[in-house]
Amino acid sequence: MGSVPVQASILYGAKDLRVEQRTLPDPSPTEVQVAVQATGLCGSDLHYFNHYRNGNIIVREPITLGHESAGVVTAVGSSVQDLKVGDKVALEVGLPCEQCDLCRAGRYNICKGMNFRSSAKAFPHAQGTLQQRVNHPARWCHRLPADMPLELGALAEPLSVAMHARGRAALQPGATVLVLGAGAVGLLTAAACKGAGAGTVVVADILEDRVRFAVDNGFADVAFTVPMARPQTIDDKLAYAQDVAEKVKASAFKGQPVGEVDVTFECTGVESCMHTAIYATKPGGKVMIIGMGTPIQTIPISAASLKEVDLVGVFRYANTYKEVIALLASKNESFPDVSKLVTQRYKGLSNLPAAFEMAGKVKDEQGNLVLKVVVDTSDEDPSLKSSK
Repeated sequence: MGSVPVQASILYGAKDLRVEQRTLPDPSPTEVQVAVQATGLCGSDLHYFNHYRNGNIIVREPITLGHESAGVVTAVGSSVQDLKVGDKVALEVGLPCEQCDLCRAGRYNICKGMNFRSSAKAFPHAQGTLQQRVNHPARWCHRLPADMPLELGALAEPLSVAMHARGRAALQPGATVLVLGAGAVGLLTAAACKGAGAGTVVVADILEDRVRFAVDNGFADVAFTVPMARPQTIDDKLAYAQDVAEKVKASAFKGQPVGEVDVTFECTGVESCMHTAIYATKPGGKVMIIGMGTPIQTIPISAASLKEVDLVGVFRYANTYKEVIALLASKNESFPDVSKLVTQRYKGLSNLPAAFEMAGKVKDEQGNLVLKVVVDTSDEDPSLKSSK
């Protein structure tokens, strides 16, 4: 086959995106070459785009963003047996060392040697998927059903975060669930809980339109709009959180108050939401820490200890793709149509600046919610126009 030129979107500084050509070699014996055709924009991508950093992780060399991706196999390495040219695949873009104790225990998501595409944490940076083609290890390429839209396959990555959180929560059928934050990850977490048979799912956010979307589209049973406030002292912050928790518990579903919840999924990273999570969760319950907004927080740890509420960290995902793809392909009536999360679409790498600008908004110019922006690059490779 030989090396091929590919167009790639490369970030050189804050909001300095350029489309340039790279040369991609043949895949190694254990790799496949994938024409990336659908990529969702993530919050971490947005931080890198706007600030050339993500929290305390600073970009040290030009980087290609993108990691929520699906595409079509265009070439296979000599030892690859389970994938063929033309297969649709979802890319799992984190590459762990596969040798350490954590990897051997199946917890490769927290491997210290993890190299994750589009993250600047490791150096040299692993280049992301906002380019025409990538070579990727076949073992981390997950076949999609032939009739599954690649846009839906791209949602397998953020849905994996939700699935991993649900697994660490050991969610039981019939459980009462509170999801704090109705962005894409929060809504997918609610969807994963619905698909697992949760009894009542409450979604809370400061934006009424988002929680209404959740209920109207089957992601949740109860919509709770968090009252806006900006308490300053720690006492005022805790009093505010207690009040919000009490209002959540008093919310009605089928004529009965929701009450204390079995599991709270905190998807915002906001300190007051962490407080609310602890106060709203029943004794012996769990608070799943998904959001990564505020790195240092003051929390009412005694309130958690006195109720033996477990505070459980969640970072990315491990061993989820097979189950996620099966769920996306299933006819599970409890699982909502997550394709509705894709609210804006952009065509081509050249339109990425506009796509990133949109991803940072709450609503678009027509007043539609912005939940998940997806970039379609299916026509960027002339040889693949028939592979949509």
